[in-house]
Amino acid sequence: KVGWYNAVLQPAFHLPYPDDTLAFVVLSTPSMFDKALKPFVNKERLKIIRDPVDQCVSHHFSRVKEKFPDQKVDIIFDYEILPSRKPKFLAQTAAHVAGAAYYYQRRDVKLDPWGKKKIYGVCIHPKYGGWFAIRGLLLFPDIQVPFLEQSAPVDCVSTEEKRTELLEQFNFHWQDGRYRDIIEVKERYSEEQKAYFATPPAERFKLLGLTQEAQ
Repeated sequence: KVGWYNAVLQPAFHLPYPDDTLAFVVLSTPSMFDKALKPFVNKERLKIIRDPVDQCVSHHFSRVKEKFPDQKVDIIFDYEILPSRKPKFLAQTAAHVAGAAYYYQRRDVKLDPWGKKKIYGVCIHPKYGGWFAIRGLLLFPDIQVPFLEQSAPVDCVSTEEKRTELLEQFNFHWQDGRYRDIIEVKERYSEEQKAYFATPPAERFKLLGLTQEAQ
């Protein structure tokens, strides 16, 4: 429910819907690369592709919207920002309140070793660890769900030591991706997918076999 999200944030970040409005947080799993992105790129090869992942996600969100012709469906993507430069929604907070992934933050560590350093939080999924992404929100403004019960996210990094290690790795060594394996995972990105996301955006087109013209 939108109210669960708004309840834990300052008014500046609130979503402008009644508290009981139904919303879905959409995640992409490791298999998205092979099952969604590559087929999308092959199909759209002759059209202009600016950002393959964002356009692929947008395509699939649109297909979901088409399944509900009689409903108003609002979509917010994870990368959208307001004129104030604030994000349109805080993806990790949304995932946490929806019970999708646990958002570990500095306050989850009692003995804080970081002093005055800025420490960012990170979501961990009980099945995929850090090998997933939050892609957006689907909101149904005309559907009110007052009786929907909130599910807590799975606290899968439960020890103080592991939480400290997670935030340390995410904040200071995120490039090596070790934080993603803070728990034992059922599935992770393929080597091809890791290479894709490790490559600067402008050079990713070559990896997908796209020509300069397609860019």
